[in-house]
Amino acid sequence: MSHVPLRTRITALVMVAVGVSVALASIAAFVTVRNQILSQTDSTLLNHANQAAQMVHDQDLEAYQLRQSLPYFDLPSYNDSNVVVFNSEEQTYRVKDTPPEVTPQEADYTVARTGGGSHFRTFTTDNGIRVRTVTVAVPQNPALPSEQKAVLLAQSTHDTQQTLGRLTLVSVLVGIAGIAVAGSAGITVGRTGLRPVDRLTEATEYVARTGDLRPIEVQGTDELARLATSFNAMLTALARSQEHQRRLIADAGHELRTPLTSMRTNIDLLAQVFGPGSEDAAQGSGEVPGSPRPRISDADRAELIADVRAQMEELSVLVGDLVELSRDTKPQAAPEPVNLGDIVRQAVDRVRRRAPYLKFDIRVEPWFLEGDPAALERAVTNLLDNAAKWSPEQGTVTVRLADGLLQVSDEGPGIADADLPHVFERFYRSPEARTMPGSGLGLAIVRQAAENHGGRVAAARAPSGGALLGLWLPGRSTEAPASDAGPASPSA
Repeated sequence: MSHVPLRTRITALVMVAVGVSVALASIAAFVTVRNQILSQTDSTLLNHANQAAQMVHDQDLEAYQLRQSLPYFDLPSYNDSNVVVFNSEEQTYRVKDTPPEVTPQEADYTVARTGGGSHFRTFTTDNGIRVRTVTVAVPQNPALPSEQKAVLLAQSTHDTQQTLGRLTLVSVLVGIAGIAVAGSAGITVGRTGLRPVDRLTEATEYVARTGDLRPIEVQGTDELARLATSFNAMLTALARSQEHQRRLIADAGHELRTPLTSMRTNIDLLAQVFGPGSEDAAQGSGEVPGSPRPRISDADRAELIADVRAQMEELSVLVGDLVELSRDTKPQAAPEPVNLGDIVRQAVDRVRRRAPYLKFDIRVEPWFLEGDPAALERAVTNLLDNAAKWSPEQGTVTVRLADGLLQVSDEGPGIADADLPHVFERFYRSPEARTMPGSGLGLAIVRQAAENHGGRVAAARAPSGGALLGLWLPGRSTEAPASDAGPASPSA
């Protein structure tokens, strides 16, 4: 049924369910009422037969007392019923206005012989009339102990059959109406039940057509509402991703524009000094120099070249950051045993060479884990570079490593409360950070490395007023195998 539309399947399912329910209810009601009617008919017939039997007993006793033999018993008619009186010897005492078909059967004579009980039966006469009969024993006459009689009361079931016929018609009409209601209910349920799905479909098509990622309205709390909520979460995540991409392009463009512009200026200046037609070039070739060209000292020339190299290095770092962040999955290389304490010391030495004007307060304990040494070293270096960038001259960068928790704090201006939840996000830069060198990608690389190693990061304000950045990684304090000591948790 995979090729059948879902709306059609739901409509058909509801129609079948409601239709079957209505049909079963109609059948149950018909059977119940029919049994009640037949039971009431038999009860009335039996009551009349017992009355007739008592009258036969009374008239039989009176005839014995008068020493008379009645040619027939004077019995009333019960709703056009026919009465037959017979004895255990299969002799009929009276059959008055009774069709010949209404005659006792062997089971009826058995009632007379036993002198108790009753017997019901139904048959159809030659002219097609259905008849219901009941046979009851006449109470024993003490004056005639050997005489055992019974009364057979027969009554047409025409009225009962008419009632049952009307009941059948009503049941059929109710069933047809129920099926019609089931169809209407199925169509209604199919439309209303799948309306949220239609909205999701329209929203998906609208997003694909226009790129508008505004969430759709969610109504109710059922499964479809949860689906709509999940769809909105997906749209929100997609919008956030697009915003990050736009921010990346803007930040990368800004960061690339500055070093490229500076490099172009420096290279143009070097070209004017050392290019063809310059005074230095003319002297080197023995030619007569042309128009005057700018001259720079050896120190200025070395500074220009160093500046170009620094800008090239900055571009390389920016490109490396972008490449690093583009890797959303964990590294494919097999993890290696790593001492995080050694990595922290190496990173501090490297940053100290780049920022000799800073003081570093280091207290590091061994911490062993399985991981990617290059990624961890990059993450630690980024934390230290961030602290060095924001620290004032002669400021102190405090580095602590204990129980797998690396804390790096500086004495800079700190991080605004509104920016604390976002400092580790990809492509995020606070307004203050946009005026500083860097792409704003370094801390995002720290978080990515932490998550790839099962750790986490956090940011807060340091007691000195600067920034306090933390990196926790699961591991152990000794070089024992991981099977002997599982990953530790960060202390409170």
